[in-house]
Amino acid sequence: MVAGAMRHRMQDVMRRTIAAAWVMLFLVLAQGIADAQVTTRVKESILDNGLKVLLLEEHKAPVVTVNVWYRVGARNEQPGTTGLSHFLEHMMFKGTSKVGPGQFSKIVQKNGGRDNAFTSDDFTGYFETFASDRFELALELEADRIRGLLLDPKEVESEKKVIMEERRTRTEDDPVSALREVMEAVAFQVHPYRQPVIGWMSDLEGLRREDLVRHYNTYYLPNNAMLIVVGDFKSDELLPKIQRVFGAIPRGPEPPKVRAEEPEQHGERRLVLKKVAELPFVFMGYHVPDLKHPDNFALEVLAYILSGGKSARVYKSLVYEKQLALFAGGGYDRESIDPNLFSFYASVMPGKTAEEVERAMTAEIERLKSDLIPNRELEKAKNQIEAGFLLGQDSVFNLARQLAEYEIVAGWRTWEAYLPGIRAVKAEDLQRVAKTYLTPDNQTVAVLIPTKKEKR
Repeated sequence: MVAGAMRHRMQDVMRRTIAAAWVMLFLVLAQGIADAQVTTRVKESILDNGLKVLLLEEHKAPVVTVNVWYRVGARNEQPGTTGLSHFLEHMMFKGTSKVGPGQFSKIVQKNGGRDNAFTSDDFTGYFETFASDRFELALELEADRIRGLLLDPKEVESEKKVIMEERRTRTEDDPVSALREVMEAVAFQVHPYRQPVIGWMSDLEGLRREDLVRHYNTYYLPNNAMLIVVGDFKSDELLPKIQRVFGAIPRGPEPPKVRAEEPEQHGERRLVLKKVAELPFVFMGYHVPDLKHPDNFALEVLAYILSGGKSARVYKSLVYEKQLALFAGGGYDRESIDPNLFSFYASVMPGKTAEEVERAMTAEIERLKSDLIPNRELEKAKNQIEAGFLLGQDSVFNLARQLAEYEIVAGWRTWEAYLPGIRAVKAEDLQRVAKTYLTPDNQTVAVLIPTKKEKR
């Protein structure tokens, strides 16, 4: 019996050792691939009109993704006209002199592709993914709408109603989204990150075609855009075609710079939102630096340990052990042009209170400051971050998106620093950044208090 138990234990140890060896082998091999992608395979060009072009050949599958990103988002908007960038994203599908309203996506789909777009605080991006034998259609379509948008008055008014309804359903009728919105509006008092990407409802109501035209003429210029192509193509054959299709688009004046800087916070900010909802909800946000700051790597690892899934400390403590929350999590807004937030959230369990949840989240933060994270927990987190980063590069779209985000925030070559930076993080670094940034004076707390729907 003893010998059998010992044999089973030895077999279990061997299985774990072999599994760990395979993980390490994967990470070593994948790291070599990732480094090659960034350091030797990305080909950068800048056309005479200022359009930056990034080409990355990836021949694993006969697929190509074409991305055009503009350096404009909610960060570039003024109070009174918030939501312009998102509104213009919608209008980019409403017709040019060559492509009729609503025809853009139909042309893409007819040719077996898919397309979409997205707006954030810092950028607006458009993409199409095609089989590699017809992706050049995307170049023609995107070049056409850089400067050829019609912005028909009837289409503008019609789409404004669509966006207002989108805001109504996704934010105003969603208690958690509404809470997040007001939390950010309080956390940022100067910087335009306080403005929602979709815009305030009162601003949307007042937006006019003239506002969209001005925004379009200011930011939708080749010298304020980048073209990223990733997939199965040959760069030396593609670049001349890009020059032919995009090169004649005239350069415009340089868009105005965003000069606002959020001042340091000197005291806790707290707000309560009363809204029709089933359960209380808690948000906690802290000002932190972005990826241009050397502390970003420690903050990235810290975010994963605290809130990176169901095995992370906050979820494990609040949901499994203390049974205070239905779910809990958080995140670090690392890839932003200006310093952003490190946040936590939790949905309060029936019968529990928001105060109990807040105390439990705070306790996990304070534990980090007093006790060094065990080396095994730290290495596990770093390995999982690395594996997720490398596995994400299996997708041509993810490759293009990462290149574009890094380029907009700090230049695409800073991508190379990610894995070495993560690997270098020590337990002492995590304790230091927790003490530096996750402090009561740097904290904004938002609590949702449910109300009952009024009977009519």
